[in-house]
Amino acid sequence: MNYTIDSCERCDALVESRSRIVNGVGKASLGAVFVGEAPGAQEDEQGEPFVGRSGDVLTEKLNERGVARDEVRITNSVRCRPPDNRDPHVSELENCRPYLVAEIDALDPDVICTLGRVPTKNLLDCVGAMREVVGEELRVEVGAKERLVVPCYHPAAMLYDRSKEDVIDETLTRVVEIARS
Repeated sequence: MNYTIDSCERCDALVESRSRIVNGVGKASLGAVFVGEAPGAQEDEQGEPFVGRSGDVLTEKLNERGVARDEVRITNSVRCRPPDNRDPHVSELENCRPYLVAEIDALDPDVICTLGRVPTKNLLDCVGAMREVVGEELRVEVGAKERLVVPCYHPAAMLYDRSKEDVIDETLTRVVEIARS
């Protein structure tokens, strides 16, 4: 299955709310894939994931670890902007999951870093509170094989709660270490 989508009509509400489909970006040459939730307004407008304030935080945090943004793959659980910036519905996550899994299988990363509750729950299927799994190295069947998934708080969490910055820093440092090993 091709993971770059040019056209999709699976989710009526998302089709109506999007201006474009937002596919992942980056080469994943480092061996890391970062998975977010869904495009926001700026991502929908520009056609690239994580380009708003959260994207600035993620890019800055990667740069602090000597990683250029284009060295990793940055994608989302769903590729269309939900209306009113709501969380994607379960059916929307399920409709888009084959594209995400195909992307992960094609790139075959050393580590997947989920950014926030929605993508973590989407890939792990059993998450309660994020604080219980953030920074953990979890082996999970994703697509064709078992993969290493490291959940992280969403970069936006740091914008609203500075106390999460140290945990985000530690988690991203570990993800980069794994990818470089």
